[in-house]
Parts: sequence; C-alpha cells; structure tokens
Amino acid sequence: MALVSRTTLLNRLRYKHLLLIRLLDERRNLHRVAEAMNISQPAATRMLREIEITFDSALFTRDAKGVAPTRLGAVLVSFAHNALTRLDRCAEELQRYRTGDGGELAVGAIMGAAPDLVAQAVIEMKQDRPLLRIRLMGETSDQLLDLLSRSQIDMAIARFSSALQHNEFDFEPLGNERMIAVVRRGHALVGQSGIELSRLLEEWPWLLQPVETPARQALEKELEQRGLVSPRDVVECGSIFAALQLVKRSDAILVMAESVVRDYLDFGVLTRLPITLGQALAPFGILTRRGERLSEAGHQFAAVVRAHAASCAAPAVLRHGDAASDGDSTLNSRA
Repeated sequence: MALVSRTTLLNRLRYKHLLLIRLLDERRNLHRVAEAMNISQPAATRMLREIEITFDSALFTRDAKGVAPTRLGAVLVSFAHNALTRLDRCAEELQRYRTGDGGELAVGAIMGAAPDLVAQAVIEMKQDRPLLRIRLMGETSDQLLDLLSRSQIDMAIARFSSALQHNEFDFEPLGNERMIAVVRRGHALVGQSGIELSRLLEEWPWLLQPVETPARQALEKELEQRGLVSPRDVVECGSIFAALQLVKRSDAILVMAESVVRDYLDFGVLTRLPITLGQALAPFGILTRRGERLSEAGHQFAAVVRAHAASCAAPAVLRHGDAASDGDSTLNSRA
C-alpha cells in the first residue's frame, strides 16, 4: 500500500468525506447515511470509493447487515470524529464572537483539584471575561483523558492514567492530592486507637474508585508491596456525589482526596480515620493534546491555574510534612 502524504490528504479528504465516514460509523448503513446527507445511495457509494482510492485500501467491510470499519477504517473513523468535533466547536465559537458572546472553554478536572485550584480559576476567569462560557466537567483521570483525546474538552487538570499517554498529551505538573480515609459520624471506628490496616481491609466495607483510575491502581500496588490483600468487601464508585451519599449512610470506609471531603469534615458529617493515604501520589497537572495550540481563553485559564498552584505550593508542603504524625497507622501509597 502506498504511503499517503499529508498534502494528499489535505487535497483530497474534504469535509463531506469526513462526514460520510462519521455517519457510516454511527449508522452502519449506506442507505441511512445517504438520507442523512441528502444524497443518493449511489453517490454515497462513489464518495466512499473515492476515499478508499485515496488510501489504496478498503476502509469498510460490506455484508447483508450493513457496513463495519476495517482496522485502517477505525483509525480514519477516530480522526473524522475528532476533526468534525473541533470544526463544529470552532464554528460555534466564531458565531459567538460575531454575536458579541465571549466564546467557550471546556475544562475537565479531577475532583481533588476542583475545589481549590479549578474553582478559583473559574471565578477569576469569569470576573475578567464575564461573557466567556465555561464548561467544567469533573471526572476521573482516565475518563478525562478519553474526553481530551476525542476533543470533547480543551484541557484536563488530571494525571496520566497509562504509561504511553505522554506520547499523546503534553503535561505540566501543578501539585498533588492528599488522600485520606473517612467514615460517617458515629461510626464504630471513630475514636479507636492502634487501628491496623490489615484488620480494616478484612473486616470493613470500602468505597474505592474504579480499577481503571490511577488512584485505585496505585493503591492496589501499595497494598501488594506491603504484602496486604485488597479489601474483601468493596463498592467501586466513579461518582463523587454517590460515594459521599453512600459513606454517610453506611459503615463503609471511603478513600478520597482531602479537598473533596474537607467541608464534610468541618461540619462533622464525616470523621477522618488515623491512617494516611497518598503520601507519594503521582502529580496532577495541565494536560493538553500534543501539537495543538490552546485558544486565547485556554492560555489565560492555564496561566490562572498555574498561578494559584504556585501560591498553594508552600502550604501544601507543610500539610504533607505534618501527615506522618496525625495518626497511629500510616499507609504511604500512590493513589
């Protein structure tokens, strides 16, 4: 198969071709795709043939059930989805500027960073640019990087969730989370001293992030290194809101970033257990798609987050250093 150059793609692969590819992936039927594009089915077939000639390869298999992407077709499908998403967002942003709006910025943030860095950055950005539409999405790192790779968000405040993602994204470290274990007010463990982690893992239910998340993977690795087994009774919960509701209404032990549960601790709704988690967390930071420039608003938001992270660095170091003396049993883990 001949190598397809970038110039060839720019000259031959047009918007309508990308739209056809995306619709074929979504509808898996040439007739329905032709109807959606308001063209005849023979015209849609010819268009697909033009694209396959460009790549000198079949991009979709055809049978009585419809069409399905080949391995090469799947690569082009991913590109088509991303390219059209970016183009649609660009068109929307240009329209907002023409109508006097302030544009849009989509940011994803792990919950540990959201209460402090990201919330303050959003407030400051809105004070400076009140017409800017900010979409803030709070998810786990693996979910946010999936959104970032599909151009659903402009940047993520998160951490890498797999070893090879440094090839796809640029990363600027900002800081870290402090993971703690908490239980509901009045829990049987409250006030106990000399708590052994092995007993907690065996005798009590735990609320943990899904296994796909960097926090959970690192915690499991730390347990392995210490010769401990995973908790026997686990509820995996990717929703912060759901996890907080569950821990308030059950005897489960919740492992969560301190910044997320700080208000619950201050109001006495939750109580911290004397075990410290996450002393060696991998840092979180600003993640952007490699080789792609941020918008003006994106650059400003990154600068604001960067400034807040720098101002919080010294207090964070002090809190980290104090952690070793605030309980009877300490578990140092990557979470």
